[in-house]
Amino acid sequence: MTAPVTATALQLLLTAERLFAEHGLAGVSLRQIAVEAGSANNSAVAYHFGSKEGLVQAIFGYRLPQLLQRRELLKARLRPGDLRARLEAQLLPVLELAESREGSYLSFLEQLERSPSSRTLLAQADVQQSQSGFVDDARALLPEIDEPVRTLRIQQVQLLCIHSAAERERAVANEESVMPFGLFVSTLIDGCVGYLTAPVSAETRGFLSRHDSVTPPLTRLL
Repeated sequence: MTAPVTATALQLLLTAERLFAEHGLAGVSLRQIAVEAGSANNSAVAYHFGSKEGLVQAIFGYRLPQLLQRRELLKARLRPGDLRARLEAQLLPVLELAESREGSYLSFLEQLERSPSSRTLLAQADVQQSQSGFVDDARALLPEIDEPVRTLRIQQVQLLCIHSAAERERAVANEESVMPFGLFVSTLIDGCVGYLTAPVSAETRGFLSRHDSVTPPLTRLL
């Protein structure tokens, strides 16, 4: 994945990110992206990115390096055994993107998650390495929660954060009133910790006993 190298390519990329966030990948044509970006050349997107899939990879190439670097810096400060801090190190860089008025990356991710045909575009090696490391760490910090409940909860927490951050991103872009960022992050992380560590109820154990196996969903990008 590589970031755009010209101002024109960056304008096309940011326009595509916004349109994909609003309408999904299937609802946007390359020509529409070029027109919305103010390009006189209807083939500009194909020239710079090759295809819609190439454009999606370029969006990742533009957004992910700083996000992944921020995660690594936060992880370097962690105290061993601190579940809340490990969650914050993984989720805070994503939540911070909700404060930016320069893009629609979180709503773009939300759209990708909604479409089974688009989810395959999330399977990027460097992202999945970071994601797999987080899931492994979270599992190790939750030894009292048995599988598959433990992994299911980790997946659900990540999806909750995507949707919460995307909703805030849209509110910020629309200049709507939002709670202070520190409070938003702190209460969300508190809720995630509580959800992950809650005792498994007899009702849930009953449902699990009715099935020979339950496979947690595939790990997605966050």
